[in-house]
Amino acid sequence: MPPALTYLLRYPAVSAFGTRTVVAAVLIGALHLAALVTMLLTEAGLFAQLAFILVWAVLNGVLLAAFRRPAISAALSLLLVMAIIGLSEFKISIVSMSINFFDVLIIDRDTIAFLLAIFPDLRVTVAIALLVAVPALGLIWWHDPFRVPRRTPALGAIGGFGAFIGLCVAVPVDPGDVWTGANHVSIFARSGISTASALMTHGWIDFDRVTTDRLLPATDDTCTPKRKPPHIIMVLDEGSFDITALPGVNVPDGYARYFRSFDGKSRRLFVEGVGGPTWYTEYNVLTGLSVQSYGSMSYYVTRIAAGHVKRGLPQSLRRCGYKTISLYPAYGAFLSARAFQTGTGVERFLDLDNLKQVGNETDYFFYDQALRELKHDKSNQPLFIFVYTVINHFPWDWRFRPDLTPDWRNLNANLEVDEYVRRQTMSADDFAKFMGHLRQDFPDESFLVVRFGDHQPFLAKPLLDAAADQPAAPGRLLPDDLRYYTTYYAMDTVNFRPQNVSSALDALDAPYLPLVVLEAAGLPLDASFAEQKRILQRCGGLFYRCASGAEARRFNRLLMDAGLITGMSSR
Repeated sequence: MPPALTYLLRYPAVSAFGTRTVVAAVLIGALHLAALVTMLLTEAGLFAQLAFILVWAVLNGVLLAAFRRPAISAALSLLLVMAIIGLSEFKISIVSMSINFFDVLIIDRDTIAFLLAIFPDLRVTVAIALLVAVPALGLIWWHDPFRVPRRTPALGAIGGFGAFIGLCVAVPVDPGDVWTGANHVSIFARSGISTASALMTHGWIDFDRVTTDRLLPATDDTCTPKRKPPHIIMVLDEGSFDITALPGVNVPDGYARYFRSFDGKSRRLFVEGVGGPTWYTEYNVLTGLSVQSYGSMSYYVTRIAAGHVKRGLPQSLRRCGYKTISLYPAYGAFLSARAFQTGTGVERFLDLDNLKQVGNETDYFFYDQALRELKHDKSNQPLFIFVYTVINHFPWDWRFRPDLTPDWRNLNANLEVDEYVRRQTMSADDFAKFMGHLRQDFPDESFLVVRFGDHQPFLAKPLLDAAADQPAAPGRLLPDDLRYYTTYYAMDTVNFRPQNVSSALDALDAPYLPLVVLEAAGLPLDASFAEQKRILQRCGGLFYRCASGAEARRFNRLLMDAGLITGMSSR
């Protein structure tokens, strides 16, 4: 027996309770103290700590109402809290995001398979943890002498849950908090409340409940081009836009040429995210649909859509005989990217392991991968290759590969802006080199190359705010101020002239980009893209922004009736 406990038992008032009772009381106190220490170590800020305390109270109340034993209730509560923290830290070490309620609500098989592949001992670790935890919980259960009436903890759990909901309503969860690496328990619990609220409000996706219109099933459509269509290469130009939209920024001579198309035009693309969510635009240009249809759950759009949104540019191109390839510069498990993209028709998905990517790579690293795919393919089919570039991604407070620009002289006093501009010039050089290789290495092949910026870099917003008469308010929603959501798109060709650019408007919402690609390549539109073109014509290039989302809701309904969006109304 520990000396401290022996000392306490010398006192008659303590000894009267008996050794078993005192041991249990000390254990209960230790468990609650451990929870307090855990909170102080993992939750930053009074709001997060208050949320943790309420979660702890609700867990204990529910378990006390179920088991009536305070020791086992505290032990199970602590075990659940530690499991959330442990899993969150584990997830952060892999994909830099903490755990959230979607990790429980949507079972991500791709992530599980990925984790088991890179951590083959994970099964053994989990088994050992269970072998230790189960007997320990059994001993606590057996030696807990206390019994609590169910009514009191049940009422406490209800009160604590009500207070927690009030807290979540007062300060809504910011989906970007999953990147902070802290507040694991409070973020997880709060994301559960926000998710439940969103599902009860409009479900997984916003759509018209009733419509008399119909689309023809896409599987009945045929596509027989009169001649071999061009290879299509789409380039997601990470964090890129024409920075001369910001006041007072200096750029090198010829900077604007990079943003022009084959016809000399500079075209604007309206995206749906600011400063970071590449996967928003990835969803736009692969499916031709809007992230805004998911409301407050839009941050998890690719996870929700994986396996359920089957309409997209790759699928339409496969119908026309294309082989479809994606060169993805992160782990395929990131936000269910692999499952999402294969669901939209990507046949060959190569992530950073397949590409043998090591840390930061120049844009040409990814262009070279595309050239390899073209050279190694012997099928005589046209290829669709989705290429990502990454050097314009933050941070910009250090020189990336200064050896590639030995003659660079700073043009801007803001060193981050200057580094961003320098990297853009590197992107332009690498793209020109890539186009040169297409012309030289494939003289008998034709190519349509479409580039676009996925979002503005987050350094743009404060500079835009500083120059604005009315800066954007925190949390401002689309379509309030398009200055913050404008990037670019451009079309280039090799041995090919675009067949139809009528949809390539000077300003365009990102979900229309697949339509632009199909028409420029001279491919017949299936029923869904033909309908989307009619929407473009009615709305002048806007999609979700048109008629306050009414056109997008109707279109989602049509796709659901055609079987191209499944499981969204009742999942």
